[in-house]
Amino acid sequence: MPLDRHPPAIRTLHPADWAVYRALRLRALADAPDAFCSTLAEESQRPDDVWAARLAAPALGAHQQGWPFVAELDGTPVGLAWVKMEGAGASLYQVWVAPEARGRGVGAALLDAAIAWARARRAQALHLGVTAGDGAAARLYRRTGFVDVGTPVPRAGTALSEQAMVLALGDA
Repeated sequence: MPLDRHPPAIRTLHPADWAVYRALRLRALADAPDAFCSTLAEESQRPDDVWAARLAAPALGAHQQGWPFVAELDGTPVGLAWVKMEGAGASLYQVWVAPEARGRGVGAALLDAAIAWARARRAQALHLGVTAGDGAAARLYRRTGFVDVGTPVPRAGTALSEQAMVLALGDA
């Protein structure tokens, strides 16, 4: 079923959304296995209570340290991003957009939400790692203002390399 052409809606994931989170995460790992540090085989073996626990910590008050976002088009979950405070900065993880939603502004909307979340917590910068050679993701990050930090480094246990990137946020 084709998705309508409305802009993406971004919302936070809550403990009751663990099945949505699991479905998106497993789809992401199946679609883009080279983009993430974990694997579909590892993640698909996790029991439901582990998926629920991943979302329970933010709901219990740790949201000041990290928060998961889901992007939806016409009520259908099509994207994921997780931002976490780490010291004076924040880091972005698990960014993924479903193939049928790419080119629709979903990635940019997820980044906007993550950046706003980090700024609200007065993070000085937002950090991420992108698989070296991952053109579409790196282009999206650069369009948003992220810059490369150093040179790509090998990703442990793979033949892949990862490029660190940062977006300076300054005083929010």
